[in-house]
Amino acid sequence: MNRKNTILCAALTALTLSATAQTMKITRAGDTTIVKIEKSPQYLILPVEEEKDEAQVLLDNGKATDTWMDVRLAQGKTDYYVPFKLNKGRTSVVKILNLKADALALRKGQMKLSNVWDVTNTDFYRPSYHHTPSYGWMNDPNGMFYKDGVYHLCYQYNPYGSKWGNMHWGHAISRDLIHWKEVEPTIARDPMGHIFSGSAVIDKEGTAKYGKDAIVALYTSASDKNGQIQCMAYSTDGGYTFHKYPGNPVLTPFDGLKDFRDPKVFWYAPLKKWYMIVSADKEMRFYSSPNLRDWTYASAFGQGYGAQPNQFECPDFFQLPVDGNPNKKKWVMIVNINPGCLFGGSATEYFIGDFDGKSFVCDSKPSVAKFLDYGKDHYATVTFSGVQNRVLGIAWMSNWQYANVTPIRQYRGANTLPREFKLFTGKDGQIYMSSNVVPEVAGLRKTFKRLPDLVITQGKESKNLSSGKENAFEMEMDVTPGDAAKTGFILYNEKGEKVNIYFDMKAGRLVMDRTESGRTKFGEKAEAHKIEKEFDLHEHREIKEPFRKLNSVNYKNDFALGTWAPLSLCDSKTYHLDVFVDKCSIEIFVNGGRIAMTNLVFPTQPYTSVKFYSDGNKAAYRNIKVSELRL
Repeated sequence: MNRKNTILCAALTALTLSATAQTMKITRAGDTTIVKIEKSPQYLILPVEEEKDEAQVLLDNGKATDTWMDVRLAQGKTDYYVPFKLNKGRTSVVKILNLKADALALRKGQMKLSNVWDVTNTDFYRPSYHHTPSYGWMNDPNGMFYKDGVYHLCYQYNPYGSKWGNMHWGHAISRDLIHWKEVEPTIARDPMGHIFSGSAVIDKEGTAKYGKDAIVALYTSASDKNGQIQCMAYSTDGGYTFHKYPGNPVLTPFDGLKDFRDPKVFWYAPLKKWYMIVSADKEMRFYSSPNLRDWTYASAFGQGYGAQPNQFECPDFFQLPVDGNPNKKKWVMIVNINPGCLFGGSATEYFIGDFDGKSFVCDSKPSVAKFLDYGKDHYATVTFSGVQNRVLGIAWMSNWQYANVTPIRQYRGANTLPREFKLFTGKDGQIYMSSNVVPEVAGLRKTFKRLPDLVITQGKESKNLSSGKENAFEMEMDVTPGDAAKTGFILYNEKGEKVNIYFDMKAGRLVMDRTESGRTKFGEKAEAHKIEKEFDLHEHREIKEPFRKLNSVNYKNDFALGTWAPLSLCDSKTYHLDVFVDKCSIEIFVNGGRIAMTNLVFPTQPYTSVKFYSDGNKAAYRNIKVSELRL
């Protein structure tokens, strides 16, 4: 131990905090800081400096299951605090590595003892009606199921900061898909690795030998030591408490593949077997099992299919009737890709075809890419198991290019509104999947007003469209572009921040332009995926700009841009739009979800007004309804 550490050790040893007979003593042995708390309260409150390197923090109980967590402990300033659970009522020993002796976090009064953790919202951009964690980081929804009238939504969760890390399965429950109650995390990071995405099923016949109706979860455990391996956990109390299978892992890649994750499990009735679909780099692999723990390889699909370049992640697989015909069904494979978005970063695409219990055969050519959502902030779409007669899904509302730098602190990451999926036949004879907001959202509507029908050639404004302070409203309308080559509407606030949503009939596109929507400069910190960079370098040498930039509308940076969707997905000359605005997002659904578009926005004041416009030719806006929304 050097002289500096010796002096600090003596100083820290003398530091004792008292709170209702609780004491905290901080010492240092070499590079390890030791925090000893007698008669521990519920939490040790840790100060976080978000842009600093991670320190490692351990509650040392002398057990093999003790796990080091990565926390960006404050070194020069404190951005916010996070709670670290202790052995309440008993002695707790917390060890810290990779933290300099003079770090702010180790100074007197910086780490605090408490029996409560205040989750009162402090963030301006926390959505009013979308699901978010009360604090910390959230990405992919996973492990979702419906049982006994309750929807269970699990998600990738970091309880120790608002950046990615320490992957747990967070957990929230709802009876209506709209009002969510946060409960204890379902599966916590352990010494085997981070708990990556996966799925949960109801084992109705007890095939896994945990009893009928046990909830069985399959997830990816990820670490540098073990790689990405598939593990199992089970619950016998309806999905609130899970126990990890002692024989984990249940599946490892037969070829040592690095990217092998996100198992989605489903029951295939014709063969009375479970199937697992796993993302395997740039393809999906199918495995079968009689009992959810012994898995046999069946086949693979996807190499060379869909948007390029890509990385396959977070699969889903289910069957749906075509055009509502129960005698004509198709299988749908959801493939979340990063990169692969038309406008850069992460997105959701899907493939439609047939499955015989061994192989999936796609109806489309490999070059055909069908996107579930045409915004830039829709990723990791997965569906609920256990739902009868409907297929319901939720996506993460962000993009990996800038997910870690959005202007949010207390929490980071929100989910889309729940959506219902259906298959329809398009004008070109191909089968597509619609993604429409679920009918349950009607429960959010609190006030309602109708605007006059409009037939315009220039512009028409409506002030005070929304009188609420929450920036939370829904706007429905029927739009007939008529002879207009360009017509649309602009949502704006008193500062002039705006979102331009319009029909470009010449290009056959619906466009959402957020370049002037509010806070956008953080998009300059966005990081393109290395696969994306390499593709532009080697496959597009003839162009000077990245494809994502050329394909976007009005590109300023990787956040400040416009996204577009092909109007060819719709089959009428009038388009029904359902637009949901929340604190930091806009979701658009056209003609029952034939087009869906999800984008984040960060206005510094709520959008309160709307301006309808056209290019000099007549366009009609009818049945305009505005509803204030709140939980």
